[in-house]
Formats: sequence, structure tokens, C-alpha cells
Amino acid sequence: MTTALITGANKGIGFETARLLGERGVDVVVGARDPGRGAEAAARIGAAWVELDVTSPDTITAAAAFIGERFGSLDILVNNAGIAQGGPPTATPLDLMRGVYEVNVFGVVAVTNTMVPLLLKSPAGRIVMVSSEVGSLTVTTDPANPWGELNSLAYQSSKTALNMVTALYAKELAGTPIKVNAISPGYCATDLNGFQGDRTAAQGAAVSVSMALLGDDGPTGTFVNEEGVVAW
Repeated sequence: MTTALITGANKGIGFETARLLGERGVDVVVGARDPGRGAEAAARIGAAWVELDVTSPDTITAAAAFIGERFGSLDILVNNAGIAQGGPPTATPLDLMRGVYEVNVFGVVAVTNTMVPLLLKSPAGRIVMVSSEVGSLTVTTDPANPWGELNSLAYQSSKTALNMVTALYAKELAGTPIKVNAISPGYCATDLNGFQGDRTAAQGAAVSVSMALLGDDGPTGTFVNEEGVVAW
């Protein structure tokens, strides 16, 4: 049986990713900071759950121990947890920027490093980094792109950093069965953006699911959306 851990999976795109993977026969572990919300979300889709705050080393270690004891290995890690805060560079307090990076970058590294030993026990490990096209340098510097006018220092640069994190993990793990890819779910209506997106959370989650279930001939070290490869 294939086992997947999704961080930030009690709502939005994370929850829909967990639901869609469960429908495909995957043993899903819902990772959530709030035990009550995590347990409720998991019950809705018949999944397991674990308390997991990506900024808390203790909960990350405990989550890995839970997965190891219950399943023995991990096949899929979806680094979905993230926050969107901030404005233009000169209006961004450093404490706010540090907080965004703690979740969107450092938390991803902490979770991934802790889960890699379990992923290496899988015959086909998959790591999915939930990024955003607004973190693309190509998109950000293109005045003709619809997202070219966005200027949110903390959030956008954290996703740019996440893209580099993805590329470097893919490079290190290239000689293993683990594939590492970043995805952009698109502008989805979730509480991350006040439900203003033009896509559903399920549509965004479908991109994560496609990379989570890659075959052996699938790519590694790429950045994709529903239409294909996105320029870094």
C-alpha cells in the first residue's frame, strides 16, 4: 500500500490533496497544527492524522516516528503547509518576513530532512513542493504577465527560495528512487487569499496529486502547473 503525508492538510488545497489521494487508494496521513481540526479533517476522508507544525521540531520528529511505527516507510511527502503575508519590500517588517520563511522555507527543509529516511525505504518515493508561479523570476520580471505587477516581498521570495530548495533536493537525490518536484496549483479560492481565486482547491490539488503519483519514467527537479512546465 502507498502511504502519503500531506502537511497543512486540514483545509484548502492540502485537504483536497489528501482526499484525492485517498480516493486513489493511498493510505493518507493528514498533517495539521491543530489536533481538533486535523482529527476532524481525517475523519471526513477516512484517513489517519498526526499533529504536525512545520515550525516545531518536536512535532516533526513525532510525526516521523508515528509513520515509521505504523507504516514502516513513506512513499509520498507533499509539503503543502504555507502562509501568504506581506507587501512591497519597503513596507515589509523583518519579523514578518522571518515568520513567512519559517513556514514556507525552513519548515519545508525541516520536514523533508526528517522524512527522507522513510522515503528512502520506499521503492518509489515522491516529494512534492507546493510553490507558486509568483515565485518564478521569469514571471515576476515579465511586465506582460498577469502576475508581473504583484510585489509581495516575503511571500514571493519565499516561493522563489522554495523553488531552489526543490532543485537542490532533486540534485542530491538523483541517484535514488526519490523524485522531487515543485508545483503551482494556480490561483485557488482558499482562506490563504480570502477565497478570491478563480480555481477551486480541488483543481489546485490535482496538480499535486499528478506529481505525487508519478511513474518511474516521470521527471525530477521540475516546476509545473496544470498546463505543463513553468519557468523557474
